[in-house]
Amino acid sequence: MKNNTKALLLQIFIGSTDKTEHDLLYEHIVFKAKEAGLAGATVHKGILGFGASSIIHSYKFWEVTEKVPTLIQIADEEKKIMDFFETIRPTLESTRYGCLVTTQEINVLMYESGQKKFFDF
Repeated sequence: MKNNTKALLLQIFIGSTDKTEHDLLYEHIVFKAKEAGLAGATVHKGILGFGASSIIHSYKFWEVTEKVPTLIQIADEEKKIMDFFETIRPTLESTRYGCLVTTQEINVLMYESGQKKFFDF
């Protein structure tokens, strides 16, 4: 992805405890995005929300299992995003509690990689 270009933002709304066969769904998707060489991904855990199932999930500090709304955002060029979506589509279609997937056109103002930091001991 280059500076000052148009790109696409993929947004996937799921629950924090949703799983694939053995992995948390949000981790599975982010690792797949990294493997696919996409520009970047971020996972946001929400405080309160509901979806098509009409179940409201909220964060309560005393709960042992935290079932909260979760948003995965992945940004890159449109073709890369759409190709990636097609690879994860079967996984998303098989989720037990459903999901919402959207895209949004974005303008990339800056995409710069920093230097990796190594610790001196």
